[in-house]
Amino acid sequence: MKFSVFLLSGLTTAMAAHAQVAVPSGVQLYGIIDEAVEHLNHVASTGGSLTRMPSITGSLPSRWGMRGSEDLGDGYRTVFTLEAGFAPDTGASNQGGRLFGRQAFVGLASPTWGTLSFGRQYSMYFLAMLDAGILGPNIYGTGSLDTYIPQARFDNTVAWQGKWGPFTAGANYSLGRDGAAPPAGTGCAGESATDAQACRAASAMLKYDTDSWGTAVAWDRQRGGAGAAAGLTSSRFTDQRIFVTAYTKFNGWKIGAGWVRRDNEGTTAIAKTSDLAYVEASYAVTPQLSVDGQVAKLDYQNSTAGATLLSLRGTYALSKRTALYGTVGRIHNSGPLALSVSAGSAGGLPAAGMSQTGISVGARHAF
Repeated sequence: MKFSVFLLSGLTTAMAAHAQVAVPSGVQLYGIIDEAVEHLNHVASTGGSLTRMPSITGSLPSRWGMRGSEDLGDGYRTVFTLEAGFAPDTGASNQGGRLFGRQAFVGLASPTWGTLSFGRQYSMYFLAMLDAGILGPNIYGTGSLDTYIPQARFDNTVAWQGKWGPFTAGANYSLGRDGAAPPAGTGCAGESATDAQACRAASAMLKYDTDSWGTAVAWDRQRGGAGAAAGLTSSRFTDQRIFVTAYTKFNGWKIGAGWVRRDNEGTTAIAKTSDLAYVEASYAVTPQLSVDGQVAKLDYQNSTAGATLLSLRGTYALSKRTALYGTVGRIHNSGPLALSVSAGSAGGLPAAGMSQTGISVGARHAF
């Protein structure tokens, strides 16, 4: 009898120990599905119209992912994130068909010096713009004027980020910024054995946030390589952005402004230097209803090329996780520019110098 009790006790202990090893702690499954129907006018030189479902974004890009951590003691943790972007209109994977194209990294978090992580990660430029912004990756927003803004991620990246009170700082470095079939504006092969600088990238940011106001500055630079997008056909060429932003919040309002200076040494079509500036605001009409608006302007130095974008969005929350929204946007191109008002899907471009209006209504659910 004593032997049976001892054996049962040993088996129970072993099973408990095995369960602790086999079952990860702190793993969360999460996601957003956001889909809309939009209508665009002045499509192509025919001046026709197009009605479609966007494949990238309505109010937010659709995604699902897993993230988690393990307590290592003394305040240290391992952390990881695997996040996939998908097109809800077709079910296809975004970000060049990657399985986890939005994020895929593992790292070590410290209570004093921050988090060090490795894998496919956001540029610090993207994080600074996302945290300070209002419309963010909305279908009609700054991503229509610069397609890199909602796609600012690097493959093969070592990143560090830390937070101390209201201050946040971060930096990362990529050994090969885009190793898969890319979306427009980001493409460049991975690490190269013949050209050590090809397709490398780096970014950094510094932010200060309080309950009522905040400000941020960020820097992002990409090197070119064989077959790279945006004219960066050689590692001698760089594409650099500097971003400065500030915002304030009061009485249901949030008002912000930002400026991006871009210097692209690879471009030959227009000018190498451009400025993108925007002002935006959000107002909570009721706890369920909010209204957001933005005016953004893109100018190329010493060129007639430019574009002005106006967007307005209303969102009604049915619950904490489900919302309905409607967005209207209008872009006016000048000179040789032919940018679409919509960042929601490829195509739908107007003729050079032509204006375009878009209307979009949709639903969003977070889980």
